[in-house]
Amino acid sequence: MNILSQIITANFLISLLAFVGVLTLAVKKKIFEKLLFTLVSLSAGALMGGAFLHLIPEVVEEYENPNIFFYVLVGFILFFLIEKVLHWRHCHNDQCLVHPFAYLNLVGEVVHNFIDGFVIATSFVVSPHLGWTTTLAVTLHEIPQELGDFGVLVYGGFEKKKALTLNFLVALTAILGGIVGFYLNQSITCTIFLLPFTAGGFLYIAASDLIPEIKKETDLKKSLSSFAIFILGILLMYAIKT
Repeated sequence: MNILSQIITANFLISLLAFVGVLTLAVKKKIFEKLLFTLVSLSAGALMGGAFLHLIPEVVEEYENPNIFFYVLVGFILFFLIEKVLHWRHCHNDQCLVHPFAYLNLVGEVVHNFIDGFVIATSFVVSPHLGWTTTLAVTLHEIPQELGDFGVLVYGGFEKKKALTLNFLVALTAILGGIVGFYLNQSITCTIFLLPFTAGGFLYIAASDLIPEIKKETDLKKSLSSFAIFILGILLMYAIKT
């Protein structure tokens, strides 16, 4: 399978995660909340591990450029800016007040999914192994986010079936981002910027959205459990490191 086919396949699989919203209909609320909290903890660790163990080392090894860590910082800042401009938040419950308008959430997700597809493509251009590793990190993050987005759309007034359909159609923009990313990487040398940019984005999402969610747990036993799952996410990224 050539690189472009792998990029399209990876992003299509990511898009299918839009249907995980049906879990909110199939499980009891307490079980769902516990599952969601576990996924958030795992996702935070995977994103941190993906940034520090794969993306940053890869670009440091591949390019001798003193600005690499500056690009990581730029990625962190730009993800913060995108969140502010689009009111884009990664909600983890079914009544997220940060998304007052369901349509605004859809607009934000178009941008979000396009960027996901773009950075996955950039990773594949460097190597298939890095591409699938990045896809795994994005997947672990997308599951709790898609659950939250489904809740936002339903809370915003959409019927459940329409919410799932819209969520999937919006998720498909990741494929467009992947295709654009592939051809852009063929025409100009942007990998040296985009990989650390992606790392900065991963760090921002983990540090500003996911870890604060984990910190909300005050029960000592549950807190230690979530921390252990967070570490597990990092170890998962370490285990698949070349």
